Amino acid sequence: MIQISIILPVYNQADHIGAIVQEYEEALNNIQNPHELILVVNNCRDRSLEVCQALAGQYSSIRIVHSEEGGWGLAVKLGIAAAKGDLICYTNSARTSAKDLTLLLLYAIVYPQVIIKANRKIRDNWFRRLGSLLYNLECRTLFDLSYWDINGTPKIFPRQYDRLLHLTRDDDLIDIEFNIICRQESYPVLEVPIFSTSRHGGRSTTNINSALKLYWGALQIWNNRKNRSLQNSGK
Repeated sequence: MIQISIILPVYNQADHIGAIVQEYEEALNNIQNPHELILVVNNCRDRSLEVCQALAGQYSSIRIVHSEEGGWGLAVKLGIAAAKGDLICYTNSARTSAKDLTLLLLYAIVYPQVIIKANRKIRDNWFRRLGSLLYNLECRTLFDLSYWDINGTPKIFPRQYDRLLHLTRDDDLIDIEFNIICRQESYPVLEVPIFSTSRHGGRSTTNINSALKLYWGALQIWNNRKNRSLQNSGK
């Protein structure tokens, strides 16, 4: 039977991570496949680590990875390195409902050779809608991608697609790296539409500065790839 590893980066979520884990565990128990929840506690300034350790004592499926360094990408990488499952999933726990998580996991179980990722159709304000549209258009244009939600999670992939086991980015650009690899390797990808806009708790870190970093970062990745291609063609 296919085993599932679910990676949840945790950043200053002491006040609500317990409720999220309980909701996930209740939903995951309805799936027959064995699972593990890997809580990657990264650079937290609250009691998130203590709360997660208590949850690990309550649920046998939970494992803790602690990092004193921050970064969405680093947390995802640490979780992937620790994962033991045949299917590996990572997601933003603050924005992913148990219903959406189980929906995408069921798709992945039925189609175990296909990468499953969320395509969030609705954003909770005009700024996020506009910013997401611009970023996705930029990435589609620069990297010849067909995906409409670059940063959308959950993302679920089979362990056999081993290039995804070795992602390199420590920052938010790990999601564009994920999509570029899928394109390069011709991994089959299915985007599942998600319409929920609810947030479990905490505050979004998305702002003008973080959006500009994403736009600029994607352009830098494209430029670096272009330069490497020119160097290789000149050999």
